[in-house]
Amino acid sequence: MSEIDFYDPKYYTNRELSWILFNRRVLDEARDKNNPLFERLKFLSITASNLDEFFMIRIASLKDMVNAKYQKPDIAGLTPAEQLERLDTAIHELVELQYSTYNRALVPRCKQNGLQIIGRHEDLTKKEAAFVDKYFEENVYPVLTPMAVDSSRPFPLIRNKTLNIAALVQKKDEKGELEFATVQVPSVLSRIVELPSGEGGRRILFLEEIIERNMHKLFLNYDIVCAYPFRIMRNADLTIEEDEAADLLKEIEKQLKKRQWGEAIRLEVAAGCDKRLLGILKDELHIEEQNLYAIEGPLDLTVLMKVYGLEGFEHLKASKFVPKQVPQLPAGCVIFDEIRKGDILLHHPYQTFEPVVQFIRQAARDPEVLAIKQTLYRVSGNSPIIAALALAAENGKQVTVLVELKARFDEENNIVWARMLEKAGCHVIYGLVGLKTHSKITLVVRREEDGIRRYVHLGTGNYNDATAKLYTDVGLLTCSESIGEDATAVFNMLSGYSEPLVWNKLSLAPLWLKKKFLYLIEREEKFAREGRPARIIAKMNSLCDQDIIAALYKASAAGVKIDLIVRGICCLKAGIPGVSKNITVRSIVGNFLEHSRIFYFENDEHYEIYCGSADWMPRNLERRVEILFPVDRQELKEKLLHILRCQLEDNVKASVLRSDGIYQKAEKRRRKPCNSQDEFCAEAAEEAQKSAGENAPLTRTFIPETHHES
Repeated sequence: MSEIDFYDPKYYTNRELSWILFNRRVLDEARDKNNPLFERLKFLSITASNLDEFFMIRIASLKDMVNAKYQKPDIAGLTPAEQLERLDTAIHELVELQYSTYNRALVPRCKQNGLQIIGRHEDLTKKEAAFVDKYFEENVYPVLTPMAVDSSRPFPLIRNKTLNIAALVQKKDEKGELEFATVQVPSVLSRIVELPSGEGGRRILFLEEIIERNMHKLFLNYDIVCAYPFRIMRNADLTIEEDEAADLLKEIEKQLKKRQWGEAIRLEVAAGCDKRLLGILKDELHIEEQNLYAIEGPLDLTVLMKVYGLEGFEHLKASKFVPKQVPQLPAGCVIFDEIRKGDILLHHPYQTFEPVVQFIRQAARDPEVLAIKQTLYRVSGNSPIIAALALAAENGKQVTVLVELKARFDEENNIVWARMLEKAGCHVIYGLVGLKTHSKITLVVRREEDGIRRYVHLGTGNYNDATAKLYTDVGLLTCSESIGEDATAVFNMLSGYSEPLVWNKLSLAPLWLKKKFLYLIEREEKFAREGRPARIIAKMNSLCDQDIIAALYKASAAGVKIDLIVRGICCLKAGIPGVSKNITVRSIVGNFLEHSRIFYFENDEHYEIYCGSADWMPRNLERRVEILFPVDRQELKEKLLHILRCQLEDNVKASVLRSDGIYQKAEKRRRKPCNSQDEFCAEAAEEAQKSAGENAPLTRTFIPETHHES
């Protein structure tokens, strides 16, 4: 074993190619005939949304590296240029499969079930054509801004992710040169237009088809030679020089505007687009051939989320699961009283997020509460937690809130909240220079009969009441004295006071957390070498830290049994003789987005369980403020272990990583089908019923409203 180089690139998968495999697993849900039809539409929409973000950030970053002549290979031995070359092939194959799924499977199935999606305006009946022409004149025409390009009017700014229609036009009664023109499909109008009802079910047409049909009304003195929809993706990876930014908030606001006119990195056009028109687009947008995508179908499949929202098709959707009451926190209880009885574990979305909201609300109103401190990474659009924090400040509490302005694609939202909290009297801080604060922690300081007591909430997910219904996460409510001391130290560190010499229970990135994980993995390796039982189970979103992977390889080679549950990116290769033979990797893609991070370390029949905000990625362990916390109460440890074991048994939504790097659906064989998310829904319902003394029948079908990469 000493001769094996566990850092050898041949033992690693490229991060970006692994992400493509993840999005393919999401696409597999759209292709799965066992899923209700409208859920399949939703999953296809999710793959499109995921791919957009992948281009704006990951592809953009690789292009920046190539432009800067950065040639250092990644952990799999690929330079940025080599990665782009392989991704080009993989993404084109993925997009082709997306539209094959849409055109050959989903559109025909929708028609069979009473919903016809009209692909081209030429396919309208006379009655429908008259309807859409009138709809255009009354609703669409007043909103449009047609833009021509000539010597006095330069090529317009095409905004990121917008849908547009490009045309070649020619002056009437003249045989002059062809001119370029474009019009943006307005996002303020619904892209789905339902046609007058007739026999054979409901029919819908996309807005761009209505505009294309009526382009001649926008350019009255011209003949429309041809018109095709197009869409571009721009580099949206913000570069913020925090050291030079006198006001971080203003610097981020300035950078946000640049997302609209960053370098164009992808061009989508309708298949069959006129070559002359396509040439103009490529030249003006500086698009290379490999970044061109000729689309057989509607551009921007995220529109299918709107199709999913159409009323009247509930029979083609799975029924939604309503999060259940936490048995230890009955409605109307004083949360602080219940926490004092013992630590409380929350399992979202199976159990409601409401106790976390009530924790802040009750603290805001409680005259004995002196201070509230909280980190916020992503919050909902109408956040009850923000409102509660503002109320607390108005009630004279000492309120300190760390708002992470650099939470990608939530920067604008977080700027608004930061300003609102400041106006309410909260002390708002923006974290540490050069680091994102991704930890999820709330500290409430309360005066009680026996002195000051600190109550703490720690979680794996954001303080977002909307996504808490969609993402699987765990949280801990505790008044442990040692954790309370650590929580105080966390906020002192974040506000710039100091960092503690030692931590009682918590482990923080970027200074201590990676060392903690490496120590725990190496400890299991040592036990295995001594012939004693040793096991690791780790659940996370992504795994791509090379030091962690090398440590896992070394532990596996020593005989440690390692089971990994990794939803997304996984750069580790499983099943390599002498390296990862003892490692299994599975990914669960279901109706809820798997988001919790749970880590189990067993040795000699003793085991420890930790939860936290960090994945095993360099950015989490080295460039972010993250928190790992232990769960010590035995019954809570058993509950977390049950969660892990149930997911390892999942043979419905789980895919297993093979030694050849391909993911394959877990084999059912003769085993009873196990959908872990379904099981947790049923268990939460059963626990809530027992707590309330109810005997209502259980339901095991459920679906959240969205499911995307976080």
